[in-house]
Formats: sequence, C-alpha cells, structure tokens
Amino acid sequence: MKAKIQLDAKEYQADLSQPLDISIPLSPEGPRAWYVDPLQIEPVRNKLFTGSIAEGGNVNFRNIFFNPHGHGTHTESSGHIRKEVISVNSILQQYFYTALLVSIEPDIYDQTDVVFHEPGDRIITKDQIDKAMNNANCEALIIRTLPNSNDKKSMVYSGTNPPYLQSEALTLMRSKGIKHLLLDLPSVDREEDGGRLQAHHAFWKSGFEGDNNCTITEMIFVPNEIEDGTYLLNLQTAPFENDATPSRPVLFKLKRVQP
Repeated sequence: MKAKIQLDAKEYQADLSQPLDISIPLSPEGPRAWYVDPLQIEPVRNKLFTGSIAEGGNVNFRNIFFNPHGHGTHTESSGHIRKEVISVNSILQQYFYTALLVSIEPDIYDQTDVVFHEPGDRIITKDQIDKAMNNANCEALIIRTLPNSNDKKSMVYSGTNPPYLQSEALTLMRSKGIKHLLLDLPSVDREEDGGRLQAHHAFWKSGFEGDNNCTITEMIFVPNEIEDGTYLLNLQTAPFENDATPSRPVLFKLKRVQP
C-alpha cells in the first residue's frame, strides 16, 4: 500500500507496508526510570476465578501494573507540568506528521554551574540542535543519541544521570515550528535538577502558538540501520485520559516523486 503526500508543493510517496517502529514495548524486561519497580503482568486470581489457562483457568485474563512515565516508550502532554489535567488523548487530533530524524552525541559539560549542571554531564545543546535541523521544515523532531546500542531497550536509568537537553534547545525547536519531540532518553531534563524541569517548561511554555497541543515522547529506540533524514511519522498513543500514555511512534520513508 502506497500513499502520495504533498509537502511544500512537492510530492512524495510513502510505502505504508514498510513501517519502521521506533517504540520500545512495555514488558517486565523493558527500560525503566525514576526508581519505579519493574512492570508487572500477572493473572487475576481470586476465589471464583483464575485468569491463566496454564494454571487451570478458561482464559488468560491479566492485570498490568505500570507507570507511563517510568516504563517504555510514552508520550506526554503539557499536563505533565501544569495544575490542570491535560490528557494526551484530548490534544492529539492528528496522527501523521512530517518528521526529521537526527543523530547527536551529547556534549560533555566541563564548567561549574551553581544551579544544577555539573562537570561530566552529557548535554544536547542549542547549537547542536540548530546545526542538525539546519533549515528543515517539519512538525516533529526525532533525536537518536550517540553512541546508540540495544542496551537502551532494557536500561535501568534510575540514579545514572542520563544525558539531557539544554532548555534553550527546546525554545529553539519551538521557534522552528516543532510541535512534537521524540527522543531515546527518559527525560528532556536532568534526572536531578531540584524540580526545575527547565527544558519541559521551555517546550510547553514557549509563548509560541499551540504550546498546549505539543507533545514529548521519551524512551524510544531508533535502530542504527534507520538513516537520518525526513520521514512520515505516525504517532500512535493509547487512549488514556492522563498527562502521559504508552505510545508507538512509527516512521515511513519518504521518496520524492519526480514531476
């Protein structure tokens, strides 16, 4: 199945039978952050019912215990940092976007910052984002951090001070029209920053149009064989009425159709 797409008066073709899934499934073996326990999937068991065929039940009927921020690929709304409940399900009314995939190796911070940065922190900077995006015109930005390995699929990030983004980089993205940010880290902010969440605030309180309709998707995984460049993004989300929900971002290659 192939679809024709018009972008900036140019026509492209996307093969919808060739999806590139960049999500990490929710599973007990999957990545986790923020000191949450491993995700649990277990049969319902009570005096009247056993939800496991292996244990003698008629059907498999399992409970799942997880935290959308701490387990696997998830998408967040601005409700993550606001008093009001703003669910991802309520703000996403469109599911296909033009997306730019970039690979960036975070800079090593070598200064002393009395706020929260510390020497040795790995930070993706405004200048790196500006250079990687160049003059691209797209709605979504996907960041693959380097080095890239399969360890990201099962990483326990708690207490490791993972790489994070300079808040100015988020402001720059919004100024360039980015509405949806996807990255293979547990957060855009430093793991321990005193609750400032400066990068989150820069993205969702930028002052640019549509702040409340923007999303951040964290803990994705982009295999090395997927090349940097422009793609069609299908951002699939579970319809939870919550500020974060499990998600499945899928990419499709775009091929220019010559007139």
